[in-house]
Amino acid sequence: MPAKNRAKEYLESGYYHLYNRGTEKRTIFVDHQDYNVFLGYLKEYLLPKNESELLEKLSDTSISSIERDNILKLLRLNNFHNEITMLAYCLMPNHFHFFIHQASAKSIDKFMNSLGTRYTMYFNKKYKRVGSLYQGVYKGVLIRSEEQFLHLSRYIHQQALPHQPSSYKNYVSDIKDEWVNSQEVLNYFSKTNPNLSYESFIQQKDDLLIQDIILDEE
Repeated sequence: MPAKNRAKEYLESGYYHLYNRGTEKRTIFVDHQDYNVFLGYLKEYLLPKNESELLEKLSDTSISSIERDNILKLLRLNNFHNEITMLAYCLMPNHFHFFIHQASAKSIDKFMNSLGTRYTMYFNKKYKRVGSLYQGVYKGVLIRSEEQFLHLSRYIHQQALPHQPSSYKNYVSDIKDEWVNSQEVLNYFSKTNPNLSYESFIQQKDDLLIQDIILDEE
């Protein structure tokens, strides 16, 4: 039976809260390397692929066979730069949250399946395990209102503060990841009035509409 928050269809140009966790709530990020590998996959998927540069490197006869294989892998790798926009994320030891906009109706499914399969292969090889890493298919909630739009970003960042990997730094510091689009949310807040800033918003209790955008069982 589908989970109540599993979106039955994904809409063109829709905003979604996507999430999944380890099977039986087990850890899916054991150490810093696991977090970094997962974030590296996101970066590769969401930044534009420079195929001309890769092809130029491939034509260089002086590169090693290992370098050549790596370039060929990058050329074959799925890329979702024009399809998926990451507005916010956080990674927790046994689950993750994404705030995503998709361009076409099937972008999310292709992106999440590719990411999930790739990370599971990495994790199973590293920890010498087999089988599914996640507790079923990823889940998704369609964001239907401006209130949900704003409260989702806050909910995700509140989950991660202060120590978990997240997009929060993209919202409150000069550190910016090119593959995270924080500006869509930040446009609602003041850069000059501390009382109307995103930092002030984060400190507020987040209970409005929260039952509509979070996991069934946290």
